[in-house]
Amino acid sequence: MSADEEPAPDPASIIRLATSYWESQCFLTANRLGGFEALGDGPKPADEVARALALSPRPTRLLLKACVGLELLLEDERGFRNHPSAQVFLVPGGVAYLGNAVRYGDDMWTPWTALAAALREGTPRVATETYTGDDPEKTRNFVYGMHNRAMGIGMALVGMLDLSGRQHLLDVGGGPGTYAALLTRANPGLRATVIDLPEVAALADEILTEMGAREQVEPLAGDYRETPWPTGIDAVLISGVFHRETEDTCREFIARAREALAPGGLLAVADVFTDAGGATPVFAALFGLNMMLSAPDGGVHADADVAQWLEDAGFRSVDRRPFPPPMPHRVVTGVVARVGTGADAGVR
Repeated sequence: MSADEEPAPDPASIIRLATSYWESQCFLTANRLGGFEALGDGPKPADEVARALALSPRPTRLLLKACVGLELLLEDERGFRNHPSAQVFLVPGGVAYLGNAVRYGDDMWTPWTALAAALREGTPRVATETYTGDDPEKTRNFVYGMHNRAMGIGMALVGMLDLSGRQHLLDVGGGPGTYAALLTRANPGLRATVIDLPEVAALADEILTEMGAREQVEPLAGDYRETPWPTGIDAVLISGVFHRETEDTCREFIARAREALAPGGLLAVADVFTDAGGATPVFAALFGLNMMLSAPDGGVHADADVAQWLEDAGFRSVDRRPFPPPMPHRVVTGVVARVGTGADAGVR
């Protein structure tokens, strides 16, 4: 083949896409049924796992073998055991547990099967209220899933924001309050207010108490679109909100943040953002579809656009930075200029 010849078309990637849901459903089902929890205390034969989970033995062996192939489990003469990653992230009780976040993905399985209908009709397949109050189990999965993810993401965010000397943080749409808890823990003297819906705020109160952060963080039950924001504050965090909103609404929130902040105040907008153009990274582009399926105005924005919106609203020292890999998040920051000065950096 000459240097200017294109390689022959290969159907492998197409077949891979057509069957990748096999892997997802195998994993989601194993998590939903408690398979990783059942192996949390060590290796077990397939028949013992089947009895523990009240499953039929032969199909259970097939599932466990597939999980070995997916590098979720390991197998030896003692039976099956969790892969080290599964032991850390998928067994309840650990600080890095992600099982609830995975269950939220499981809850989204049926809406994704209706993607074509959503594209034709332009409406989400699941009402936001389902997982923010109406359905207690799905709401709990959603909020605790946010908390599980936020523990890792929030620890990275703590290292990216300089809140030293600041006294009051407003966390808009802060869900379980995990970010606020981690930020106040890292910045003695900082207190925080977290605005979210009543059913979410109730679970936030529970989670903040478990984290020992209830004295520093105050959940405020309300709708962040309508509830008045405190004013004269030192920092505003808007994380995981912009992917639910249109450009106009995002610009409105940026303007409200500027009104709420005292001179020198910091605004940080963290989310899954795309590159300019909206097609990459592919996870972010697919995340936009996931949000379209679950929120009336759901989608995804480019961090370059968000940075421009901050500048248009009068923020200074606007910056955008990626979270450490493998996290797909990015943060855009800006500062309200002090009278007669430029702006404070506010970013490490």
